[in-house]
Amino acid sequence: MVRTALDYKGKLKPTWCPGCGDFGVLTALFNAFARLDLDPNNIAIVSGIGCSSRLPGFASTYGVHSLHGRALPIGQGVKLANPEIEVVVVGGDGDAFAIGGGHFPHAARRNIDLTYIVMNNRIYGLTKGQVAPTSDVNFRTVSSPYGNFEEPINPVAFAISVGATFAARGFSGKVDQLTDLIVAAITHRGFAFLEVISPCVTFNKVHTYKYFQEKVTPLPAEYQPDDRTKAIEMAQVMQDVIYTGIFYRQEKLTYHDWISKIMEGVRPVTPKELVLSQK
Repeated sequence: MVRTALDYKGKLKPTWCPGCGDFGVLTALFNAFARLDLDPNNIAIVSGIGCSSRLPGFASTYGVHSLHGRALPIGQGVKLANPEIEVVVVGGDGDAFAIGGGHFPHAARRNIDLTYIVMNNRIYGLTKGQVAPTSDVNFRTVSSPYGNFEEPINPVAFAISVGATFAARGFSGKVDQLTDLIVAAITHRGFAFLEVISPCVTFNKVHTYKYFQEKVTPLPAEYQPDDRTKAIEMAQVMQDVIYTGIFYRQEKLTYHDWISKIMEGVRPVTPKELVLSQK
């Protein structure tokens, strides 16, 4: 049986605004699943709350539409309970870096073997256009009529700095490249982070498709994603150009690798020994 992207399509139709960047992410994700020939019954998509977090409902895989900012803890739980499941966590920039920001560093440093896709539109779309953790300085919204004065988080630089062993950036307007990046993220052993620039066509009239199409460009052909300092530097280039591609990749023992190594030297304890040890 040769699977196609349609094999991962759910019965529920997407409820995003027409033109939303998340459509491109959904298409690329299904394309990546098909290219890897993954069994839909062996995939779990976990999300938090937000426009992009509705994604699990549009797929024929297992899915969890969880609590605001809690997608990563639940995704980790799924992977720890069944390491054979392919876990993909999805969400928006608000869900990931505001209420969920405290969970991100710990999932990354543990190197849990899952893929985290964050759709970044630089605004809160579900709640009608408030300033988000990734919004630019001076960006005006309904909650910042005088302009945002908080420095934005750079998702890729943040991910690398807290220990992600894979960090990349894609653009929903370039589905073929995004498909390649999702395939690379899923096949990476360890915590793989992928930021996707995903324009909000309803509430963000500044960071539009045209805005990004004029800036988005692939990383230079000679670039090698093995230097952590250089990767953070390149991720922060955001003025004339915004680079896409794999910024950083490192082979490292995963959380499950460490557990397996520890268990190799552990002798099972009988109930009787356990009782005696407590006296």
